Order: sequence, then structure tokens, then C-alpha cells
Amino acid sequence: MTDLRALLADVLPASRADLEALARIPSISSEPEHESDVRAAIDRVAQLAADAGAQQVDVVEAGGHPGLIAHWPAPEGMPTVLLYAHADVQPTGPLEEWTSPPFEPTERDGRLYGRGAADDKAGVLMHLAVLRAFQGRPPVGVVLFIEGEEEIGSPTLTALLAQHRDALRSDVIVIADSANAAVDVPAFTTSLRGLVDLYVEVRLLERPVHSGMFGGPSGDALTILCRLLATLHDADGNVAIDGLHVGSSTAPDVDEQVYRADAGLVPSAQLIGCGSIVDRLWDKPSAAVIGIDAPSTAQASNVLLPKARAKVSLRIAPGDDAATAMKALTQHLESRVEWGAEISVTEGSSGDPFSLETSGAVYDLARRAFAEAYGNAAVESGIGGSIPFIAEFARTYPGATVLVTGVGDPSSRWHGIDESLDLAMWERACLAEALLLQGLAAG
Repeated sequence: MTDLRALLADVLPASRADLEALARIPSISSEPEHESDVRAAIDRVAQLAADAGAQQVDVVEAGGHPGLIAHWPAPEGMPTVLLYAHADVQPTGPLEEWTSPPFEPTERDGRLYGRGAADDKAGVLMHLAVLRAFQGRPPVGVVLFIEGEEEIGSPTLTALLAQHRDALRSDVIVIADSANAAVDVPAFTTSLRGLVDLYVEVRLLERPVHSGMFGGPSGDALTILCRLLATLHDADGNVAIDGLHVGSSTAPDVDEQVYRADAGLVPSAQLIGCGSIVDRLWDKPSAAVIGIDAPSTAQASNVLLPKARAKVSLRIAPGDDAATAMKALTQHLESRVEWGAEISVTEGSSGDPFSLETSGAVYDLARRAFAEAYGNAAVESGIGGSIPFIAEFARTYPGATVLVTGVGDPSSRWHGIDESLDLAMWERACLAEALLLQGLAAG
């Protein structure tokens, strides 16, 4: 049997360098000024795929950001595996809060820091490292699909699937866009929450007016908006939106102190909601206000604001669906606005939740491959995050086995300040995927 450890050792240094180069591209899909950067990231991966032996490489789009489909045809009688990751990233947040610049990947204590270093450019280069280890001739067929708009809810994914259904058809789908239980404990994600978000704007006045001359009889839009947003939760912090699905988990609960440390909660912070922590993370909805359009404190003047706008994000539990949840959130806001204010709601992105079946020959192979690579057995867990790609692909290819693997760990700070990748864990993840492809070829 091919010594995959030795072959990977040969290609990992160059793959690490390519990961850093890709992480330097500010491919923020949510910001129009970075549209060319998303395309640059996809074009860069296209070149890397061609260099890794792909027989066909296509940059594709369906009205949104581009994606990449590359093919390594299957040897006779072998299955085809789709390897997925995404090359777009989240905004950085306040630059001054980063220890090192977000788009200058920097290694500290065995971790690579930078926006996208873990989510999900580590997944992109993991797939490419594995293909390089097989010297461009993997033992099974491979379709590499790299998305350019996952971080904005994959708005054109349905159209891309319709256009390229045959090109993406596969027997096994490996999604490298989740987190491991620890740097040395691999995890297979078995459930994911869905996501809907929207913009809500309230208006009370035609124009700003003097707060002393008119304040009292008249309210202001920002206060109304704050009162409205406060209705998203009850007094205990449970989501108070009617019509959402609420489930529960039989998984062992996580240690509260570990959760608090990983989340970075201040010592005085209380956990909100009811039920176990895993219930609240995996099987119940959560709501958050993720942005408000209003004057900054530096620009504030003593006027009553005529309008204010917020973006609300709602994670929905497995068993729910995005369309129902969007309607419930919209109705909640429209029915609770106070003081006669005008309200308008604009729908944003959405993605359905999903639960995975983890039995069968592919999962048996995966458990052996990951245990060998990590030195510990894989655990199965839900995650509170959302990957719209999974539900879309499961609907399109109902016979395919879907495997969601980790390229991050609880300390990776995905979407946050000082996002990072544990480099030793990334190397184990590369080996695990290579062993899985080798095992699928052996049958």
C-alpha cells in the first residue's frame, strides 16, 4: 500500500505556503468592494487544481460570485468523491483588535492566524494537498467543488446545481468546513442548524428634529428599534419567536467552563436560555442582532433619529425549514413594533438545517481512516453553525453519502478576531482524507 504519510510530508510545505498565499487574498463575499478578490481567490485555486493534475477545470457562476469545478476522472470501476470547501471569508471586524493583520497570515505557537486560515481556506488546501500526495492520480474519481459565496448563504447554489448537475454528480461528498472536538480528536458533524437573516427598518419621523424641542411627546426610531429587537428573547434568554421548531439532544453535555472559555465570555456573563448547552447549541434556535445602522457615538448629535435599521440573524434547529422560519421572524417583528412606527422588512440569506445518517460502509471506512490519522476515534456531534450546501446537495443527489469533517477546532475562532488554524491538526486532517480515498478505492 502506498506510504501516504511520506507522500504527504513531501507536499505539505508547498501546500502550507499556498494556504498562506490564498489567505492573503481578502475574499470577503459580503462586501461589494471585494468582489474582485473573491474572483481572484477562485482563479488562484483553479490554477492550483490544474497544477495538481485536474483534467478539466471550470470557473462557473450563476449570477453571483464564481465557484470552481475541477475533475480527476475515476479509474475503471472506482467511485467518485466530491471534495467541497469554500474560498470566501467573513469580514474582519475591528482591525485594531487583531493581534496580527487579518490578511497577513502569521504563525504563533503552532497556529496560523488570519482570516480564512481555518474557515475555510484550510479545507481548500487540504483537498489540494491530498491530490498532490497522489501525484494528480487519485485512486478514485474526484470532483473538487470550491464555492465563492458560502459566507453569504450560497444564494446562487441552487442555480449552479441545476446548471452543473452531471458535472457534480458523485457517490460520496466530503465537506471540509466544520470543526473537530479537539486538535487530536476528529469529529464527524451529524447535524447543523439552518440560517435565515433579514434587515428590519423602522421610521417615525420625516427628518431629524431637535431632541429638546420635540422630545417627550415624540419618540425616536433607534429607541423603537431597540425595544423591538429586545422582543426576540424572553426574560430567560430563550428565543421568543412563535412557530419555530425546538428539539433536544441525547448527547453528553459539554463542560460549562470549557464552553465559557472557548466563547470568551466575561466572568460576570450568564448563559442564556434553558436546557443543556448542547440543546441550546445544536437543537434549539438562536437569534442575534449582528448589525445596526445608526450614528456612531462620535457622530451623535442631540436629535431624534427619524429611522434606524438592523440586521437580524436567526439560527434554526434541525426539523425546521428556512422558509417557515423567515416568515415567523418577519411576522414577529411586524406585529411587535411600537408607537405607530412604520416598519419594513427585507429578507436576506437563508439555508435549511440538516441531519446526517452516519451508518454504512463509507462511514465505517472513514472511522478507520480518521482514527489512524489522529490517533483517536472520531466522535459524532452536532454544530450550531450552518452550511447551506449540505441540504442542497442532499436533495440533488439523494443516494450520495455525505461526510462533514473538521478543519478547525474549538480554539479556531471562526468568524471572530484572531481566527486561527492548528497546523499539526491540519496535517492530520490531510492524512485522514488521503486514507479515506485510499480506503474507498480498496473497497
